Amino acid sequence: MILGVLSVGFGLLVLANPVAASLAVTTLAGILFAVSGGFQIFAGFGESKLVGKVLGMALGAVMLLLGLSLLFRPLEGIISLAALVTILFAASGVARVVTSFQMRHTSFFWPMLVSGALSVLLAIFIVANFFQIAPNLLGILLGIELLFNGAGLIALSFFLRAGLSAERHTTA
Repeated sequence: MILGVLSVGFGLLVLANPVAASLAVTTLAGILFAVSGGFQIFAGFGESKLVGKVLGMALGAVMLLLGLSLLFRPLEGIISLAALVTILFAASGVARVVTSFQMRHTSFFWPMLVSGALSVLLAIFIVANFFQIAPNLLGILLGIELLFNGAGLIALSFFLRAGLSAERHTTA
């Protein structure tokens, strides 16, 4: 329950200032990419075969450079990550639309088609308004995720509480 309430609270806080949240997401992604890249380079030294060593270290270098780029140029990083998210919305939407036609004769056709079409429309809307939306996009998505996560955790806590209460009544 406490985690759910905190998640909802942080979700509201994030939605109140999505640009700052986008900056925080970009900074965190930069740190994670840089650290992962460093570990990947270190792991590449341990590879016994030359191909594995070169590929591992090259991947590590790319990850490290990506992380440093996000850390030292966070505004450009926000734009890049927003573009990536938009591409993912479009790609997943198209994939669901295509998949829906394989479900044409089932009850799952329309929900899958509508879900995919809405993702594609969302991607088109973002592209059409990209420079107005991009600085806020990551923060808004994080805020919505925190709200949904919090609501789910609160519902889970009520469910578990009701289950434990019912269990106590049946064993008493």
